Amino acid sequence: MAAVPIDIDSADDPRVAEFREIRERDLTGRENRFIAEGTVVLRMLAEAHAAGRGFFAEKILLLRNRVEGVLPILERFPADVPVYVAGADVLDSVVGFHLHRGVLALGRREDRGEAALLDALPERALVLIGCGISNHDNAGSMFRNAAAFRADAVLLDETSCDPLYRKALRVSVGSVLSVPHRRGGKALDVLLTLAERGFAIWTLSPHGKTDIRAIPASMRMALVVGTEGEGLPEALLARFQSARIPQSEELDSLNAATATGIALFSMASAMGRI
Repeated sequence: MAAVPIDIDSADDPRVAEFREIRERDLTGRENRFIAEGTVVLRMLAEAHAAGRGFFAEKILLLRNRVEGVLPILERFPADVPVYVAGADVLDSVVGFHLHRGVLALGRREDRGEAALLDALPERALVLIGCGISNHDNAGSMFRNAAAFRADAVLLDETSCDPLYRKALRVSVGSVLSVPHRRGGKALDVLLTLAERGFAIWTLSPHGKTDIRAIPASMRMALVVGTEGEGLPEALLARFQSARIPQSEELDSLNAATATGIALFSMASAMGRI
């Protein structure tokens, strides 16, 4: 049963302080808390909370006229998660801008560590690794691709942005909350750990040696993608197998999100999971 909504009549109410000016001060990176925005992401947070995926809702803030429409979602949260409601003027003053969709939640993640994530992977596994992914749109799209093509986990190195940044989470349509992931460490260390666990590691580059369609299936496969422009470091490309997506010679590369989707589709197909 959802908590009884609590009216907020002032933007200065301390109970909604975490939602103030979220565009300027995103909560990502602050005590593992984040802002979930929109109905779809709120639903994904409810599912993640209920499924014990390490994500929890601390409080919810809604535009008063949105409450009825999201009641089925609110009922999935424990009754001790407070739900605050406010009129448009108050909510706009709290958040700091108008285009917030009237549905916000303060979430918290529990960091279970890289070893725990890897130990939980199935015997047959597909993992996506991001190196230097600093664009939040690309990060969110990569998670959406990972969910679409049934990747078992996403690992981001320490130079990548936090996928729980509000925009990345929104672009992922909440997939950041459904696909197991972790951010941290140096890319080479992450890949060596995967290699020790039996993963066939494939780096993606416009100049990769193997056509993405020719990659042989294996029990455990890892796809490594880099940032747009610079791509992956040469040291990684030289150390591990490399693959390319054939394309017109008139264009030097695809953006990270598109390339990831094509490559994951190909690898998931080879593994027989789609």
